[in-house]
Amino acid sequence: MVFKNIMEMKVSERQKSVRPLVAWYNDPKIAGDTVYWKPKSEVWIWAAIVSFAAVFVVNWFVPAAQPVNTAPYRVIIGALVLALVIYYIAALKNPDQRKKLYHKAQFLFACGTVLTLWDFLTSKSALLPLPYFPSMVEIINVMFQDRVLLLRSTLYSMRLFFAGLITGTILGLATGIFIGWFRQWDYWLSPVIRVTGIIPAVAWLPIALLIFPNSFTTGMFLIFISSWFPVSSMMASGIISTQKSYFEAARTLGAGNRFLLFHVAIPNAMPSVFTGVMTACAFSFTTLIVSEMVGAKAGLGFYINWAKGWGAYSKVYGAIIIIAVEFALILALINVVRRSVLRWQRGVIR
Repeated sequence: MVFKNIMEMKVSERQKSVRPLVAWYNDPKIAGDTVYWKPKSEVWIWAAIVSFAAVFVVNWFVPAAQPVNTAPYRVIIGALVLALVIYYIAALKNPDQRKKLYHKAQFLFACGTVLTLWDFLTSKSALLPLPYFPSMVEIINVMFQDRVLLLRSTLYSMRLFFAGLITGTILGLATGIFIGWFRQWDYWLSPVIRVTGIIPAVAWLPIALLIFPNSFTTGMFLIFISSWFPVSSMMASGIISTQKSYFEAARTLGAGNRFLLFHVAIPNAMPSVFTGVMTACAFSFTTLIVSEMVGAKAGLGFYINWAKGWGAYSKVYGAIIIIAVEFALILALINVVRRSVLRWQRGVIR
């Protein structure tokens, strides 16, 4: 009850400051044009479909200057065109989904246009020299050929990534709580964070290789360093920034120090914590690839380093695409968790 009353007070205070903004978003005459980009323009979604269809047509009918297996690429492009058409038909009965689709239409059109130009400049005309500028057809073909090795490398990298990220996040949360809540811990730990936080994690690589027995634990330690600092600093910042009025209201209702920490300070810090976790993911991905390039015998970083040594840049680009997709999926998962944990913000913060 105490936490509920405090949250209601918190929401009420924020509603007063953002009430015009909330009304502005809830106005159907305005919201469709502000939340989404071109939410009512049907032209751009058809332009996007045509652009991807043009990718397929160009690849099929224009003669190639560089011989390569085009079947995997054509299957993917054809599936994308079909998926866009099906999504468009399904969205006709759902206004919200239709607005989201129209919102993404211009970007999809740009992607289709870039793929068409890239195909012209590489496999169709060979204007961009090999091996540094392989065609997307070649990249997809190589990814299909090395699918088993890439899958094994991806699983190894994800195991290492999550082992380091989860460890760093848990210890970062604990460190942030100690710093933000206990004055003596702040005295001892804050200088350590200020010093270690400005040092890139990869700078610890020589020391980590000396201390830890294998490449996996070395990489895990480096990823831990990358994630520990942003999570701990954002947790501490969120706790310290908790308004005193929330503590005073809770004490008036009979709350003790433990309740104040776990039901007032930490919930108030959660928006900052998720910002720190997203930052930690970005740093950790960079550290992951670098750590796997030194001494590792598996992983996407190892695969990139191995392919670069043979001059197989199409394989390098294929691994980069996989890394980008993985990072996007992980951020999407974090956003889902964030919306669930911070559901009390709905209708207050837009």
